[in-house]
Amino acid sequence: MSAEPHTSIRPARRQRRTPGERLRLALSELCGGHGEIVQHDEKAWASITFSGARHTLRLTFEGADAVEAGETFVAILPEHEFAIPGQLVADATIVSVEHALLPQPRMLVECELLLLVDA
Repeated sequence: MSAEPHTSIRPARRQRRTPGERLRLALSELCGGHGEIVQHDEKAWASITFSGARHTLRLTFEGADAVEAGETFVAILPEHEFAIPGQLVADATIVSVEHALLPQPRMLVECELLLLVDA
């Protein structure tokens, strides 16, 4: 018998998602999986009492069903109550919407969200 020390193997820790990743997931769920996030820019933001980041995202909706989901997304985003742990969505606005009909219905939506650290 050997007296080697017993070591346990711990499962690898799951890396935490960033607020930006959580926001992208929440937006994807909000548009029912019909929108594709094609651009996401994040810029640090702070005031005297709050800190966080302003997120600018561009989403595309391809096809008639997706465009319909995009129209719903545009209508509900500003009033949607997000549940992002450790973050408060202080502002959510639609910046622009572009439509194209050919070769298939397509919609491009740009939105901005201000996420604040929820202390």
